[in-house]
Amino acid sequence: MFSREALSGLKVWATEKDRKPLVLRGVRQAGKTSLVNIFSGDFDHYIYFNLEKGDQRKFFEEDRPFSEFVDAIFFLWNIERNFGKTLIFIDEIQNSPAAVAKLRYFYEEAKDLYVVAAGSLLETLIDKRISFPVGRVDFMPVRPCSFDEFLLIIGEEKSRQVISGFPPPEYAHEKLIHLFRLYTIIGGMPEILAEYAEKRDLQRLQKIYSRLIVSFQDDVEKYARNQTQAKVIRYIIGSAFNYAGQRITFDKFGGSVYRSREMGEAFKTLEKAYLLNLVYPVTTTYLPAEEKLKKAPKLIMFDTGLVNFSSGLQKELFISTGIDMNYYGTIMEHVTAQELLTLDKSVRARLNFWTREEPGTQSELDFVYPYREMLIPIEVKSGSSGKLRSLHQFMDRAPHGWAVRFYNSKTSIQDAYTLSGKTYKLISLPFYLAGRLTDVLKEVIG
Repeated sequence: MFSREALSGLKVWATEKDRKPLVLRGVRQAGKTSLVNIFSGDFDHYIYFNLEKGDQRKFFEEDRPFSEFVDAIFFLWNIERNFGKTLIFIDEIQNSPAAVAKLRYFYEEAKDLYVVAAGSLLETLIDKRISFPVGRVDFMPVRPCSFDEFLLIIGEEKSRQVISGFPPPEYAHEKLIHLFRLYTIIGGMPEILAEYAEKRDLQRLQKIYSRLIVSFQDDVEKYARNQTQAKVIRYIIGSAFNYAGQRITFDKFGGSVYRSREMGEAFKTLEKAYLLNLVYPVTTTYLPAEEKLKKAPKLIMFDTGLVNFSSGLQKELFISTGIDMNYYGTIMEHVTAQELLTLDKSVRARLNFWTREEPGTQSELDFVYPYREMLIPIEVKSGSSGKLRSLHQFMDRAPHGWAVRFYNSKTSIQDAYTLSGKTYKLISLPFYLAGRLTDVLKEVIG
């Protein structure tokens, strides 16, 4: 086990005066159980339930008053309730609607207890057969490891310290670019990173990648509400990695026979399961920015390493020969999106890109990021230079003068000019600072 950034979120939750049971949401194998096991070290007592086990599930489903149910927990674990702090972790809670229903009573009648719940398939079942007690629980996302966590896991603590300041020293740039490239190739799945940290052998990771994808495919029946949707979801899981970072259409996606409605519903189901993100465009340059849900979204999968594995191009990326530059550009945009999503700690985190609304135009900007009262444009360049036509068009329409570019070169802040002559500040950042964007904007803009 290794520490995660989400651990600080758990620690903050534990100090809240009106603390509610906390439900962890995220893709399976993202490390939710390991995270709570680490967190349990802050408590005098730790009670763990796994509701995939029939006897533990039955314990929650027996009909008894809630006060008696709590007494039974402490009796069976031989713990004195009034001595010390007790953390109760209910894992795989999606297997028991009765357990979900009990969360409200933990909040109303047992506020001295610290209760965390998780379930790898929970998100797909919320609308299906489980009703969460509104206003009686909180939610927190657990995503694959960020670049910052990657550095911690592989023992690069000094590198973590370097990128925590702004601007990072120039002498560290080449090493940090190399480390971010390695992170881009491997991805952020905890099991993968733990294996790499121990063995430092990319070849040994192949079986784990394959097993992870198979495990998602095996869960299809649990994701789907019927056999027809199961077929569509199985198709998406088998083919979606090949379209990561690209704009997609639901109708006959990937050359399938499935139509827009059934494909769209299946994609949205997988988005609830955190297997992917549908990144929709906005057409304004100011807040609030309304998503254009009828336009084609970009497909961002939950982990860039699995995208590379599915493409069969991990080796080429690692040795930097024979790699298609269009693919490399798409992957750098994809991993940037993965990092940007970690900036929002809410389960409602969204990411958008920008397109021009005028007919006959094809301008598209990689991402936009809300900061204070502004919508900050973000351009992703796989090289160290390149034209910024779409960025200039955004800035000509924007009510502010700030823009961000992520690329392979060093940090700089410079005056830039649109084609119409408007002056703006271009904040050029190396890719390894994508997960620090909010801190950078605070430092530069205020």
